[in-house]
Amino acid sequence: MDTASQEKTMPILPEGFPPAVRIKDLKAHVGQEVSLQGWLYNMRSKGKLAFLQVRDGSGICQCVAFQGDLPPEVFEAAKSATQETALIVHGAVRGDERAPGGAEVGIKGLKIMHLSREYPIGPKEHGPDFLLTNRHLWLRSRKQAAIARVRAQVKRAINDFFDGDGFIQVDAPIFTPSACEGTTNLFELDYFDEGKAYLTQSGQLYMEAAAMALGKVYCFGPTFRAERSKTRRHLTEFWMVEPEVAYCDLSGVMDLAERFVCAIVRHCLNHCAADLKELERDTAKLEKVLSPFPRVSYDEAAAILKRKGVEFTYGDDFGAPQEVAVAEEYDRPVMVHRFPADVKAFYMKRDPADGTKALCVDVLAPEGYGEIIGGGQRADDLTYLVDQLAKHKLPQAAFEWYLDLRRYGSVPHGGFGLGVERTTSWICGIEHIRETIAFPRMLYRIYP
Repeated sequence: MDTASQEKTMPILPEGFPPAVRIKDLKAHVGQEVSLQGWLYNMRSKGKLAFLQVRDGSGICQCVAFQGDLPPEVFEAAKSATQETALIVHGAVRGDERAPGGAEVGIKGLKIMHLSREYPIGPKEHGPDFLLTNRHLWLRSRKQAAIARVRAQVKRAINDFFDGDGFIQVDAPIFTPSACEGTTNLFELDYFDEGKAYLTQSGQLYMEAAAMALGKVYCFGPTFRAERSKTRRHLTEFWMVEPEVAYCDLSGVMDLAERFVCAIVRHCLNHCAADLKELERDTAKLEKVLSPFPRVSYDEAAAILKRKGVEFTYGDDFGAPQEVAVAEEYDRPVMVHRFPADVKAFYMKRDPADGTKALCVDVLAPEGYGEIIGGGQRADDLTYLVDQLAKHKLPQAAFEWYLDLRRYGSVPHGGFGLGVERTTSWICGIEHIRETIAFPRMLYRIYP
């Protein structure tokens, strides 16, 4: 790298300031002088002392300015800084177990990078519409930053699990010429001269093709559902991971899902302790997420609903009330399998022991969070799939490539999809899924 390029990538530090460190790493620098590059989260002053809470995205640190240690103009700048002012602090790191992260900084120097205007989000209560309209600023709050960090660890755990288990990540297209389950809940658009196209609701069909080439694959990316739903569990744009495995039956799919969910929860307990504490999450409930998960058939789940007096028509799919009622019987995720085939997608394989049932599974999280995984074994018979396309009024021509997978080396295979936002909301213990993604897209929300 030449000198000019090197200068462009150097940290922005005033002359004489020591190297910058991240707040999350402060405890490793006790007794040293460091710089912090961040923003003022809050400030209070008392006589000759000013207590600045500085955030940098990795955490929040208390920085103490003592009038006797600083030039008058620096101390005054510390006292007059407004909320969300961008600043660089130079100081000595002191160990303090009472402080967040176990350390605080005694200020020896300070530079204001930008004095913030009056910040619109204050300590008073704000309504959800105001906060969502100001989502670009709301992200800076303690709770929202903690959720974002947990989400990042959920995604890291997902990649680590599959990459460490011999899976190959394959990117599925976002534009698709056909739908997995009909076009009712898809966003439609004109694709040049090719006619109609849709934003993907799943990469599964493409992963089935990739699994026939690579054995064990997964895709991980955004998906879109045009459901006119306003519940706390729905978004129109969300992230989903979808593994697919050749030579795999329903039992294998459930085994994989169980190991996968346990790995995600364990990773977050190991790497997100401070953030989960910030969110006041009862981690004792997450500690119970261990193998084996209960495996309950649809018929057994229907019996639970009947016993509990939950409104339900046998033969229907489960909605939120039914999922919650079944899941609250257990202290860990429960797997409900073999739903009626008529309420599942055309590609589900029928149960050889009961042709009215599909070889499918939903994984329901405890504590009222509902379905986090849906999947199962795929139909591998060509004739059956052709009949199913006709039954579901789907154009066979659009699925010829998919049918080819049953013409050339068809094998039993299966997989599932896990929603990142639902999983993150459960692990964080928060009520509304909209807080688990930086810029949520909902039925009546596309700004900012």
